[in-house]
Amino acid sequence: MMHSQLVSTCELNADDRDAMYRLLKHHFSGVTPTTFATDLAQKNWILLLKHKSGQLKGFSTLRLYDFTIEGEVLSVVYSGDTIVDPSAWSSATLPRAWIQAINQLRPPNQRLFWLLISSGFRTYRLLPTFWQTFYPRYDQPTPEPMQQLMDDLAQQQFGQAYDRQTGIVRFAQPQRLSPILGTIPPERRLDPHIQYFERTNPDHSQGDELVCLTEICAENLTAAGQRMWFSRNQVLVA
Repeated sequence: MMHSQLVSTCELNADDRDAMYRLLKHHFSGVTPTTFATDLAQKNWILLLKHKSGQLKGFSTLRLYDFTIEGEVLSVVYSGDTIVDPSAWSSATLPRAWIQAINQLRPPNQRLFWLLISSGFRTYRLLPTFWQTFYPRYDQPTPEPMQQLMDDLAQQQFGQAYDRQTGIVRFAQPQRLSPILGTIPPERRLDPHIQYFERTNPDHSQGDELVCLTEICAENLTAAGQRMWFSRNQVLVA
């Protein structure tokens, strides 16, 4: 049995911080104490996924902030380091908790967008699972206003590491998924979303990150997303 906990960065205790680093380092190459600390320092929330025994099974670091474009103030949530141990893949606790946490944190009366970067096909596959409209995608071009917003957000967040032409972020010290997590099984390559991810981000195994964007609102949820959004369970905020 799994449970989730939303913790502000300043309230994260040393034991959870150490467990996060060990979990990330176990599944990614290129993780160092410095890169981990840098990502954490740029975030204001951490979502923890724990087994009933207290063992950390997954986490996602989050930065929630405002961004102004053409006179409109938007809310943006950027997902940083995120990992779920394979032993917890059968649990929907983390995606459910993530959606509920964002719903709890979102400022009132502002549109909210999710800025996501993905070097793994499982992360990209979350978009069509939970959101009706997201970009980039295989079956339609990205509308110009959405592309402009995505470019502006990525440029602000990643600077010269972001390539507007390809939509890819290449970090100077990339974190690479372990082969067991990063390799796309042959049967998954039949999925058009995964085919698109692999075609658009051909060097994902080397740590290249595809920039993605979706609007977080009830109207944009798939049926699976609605089950997560309207779940009666509340995320524990520490």
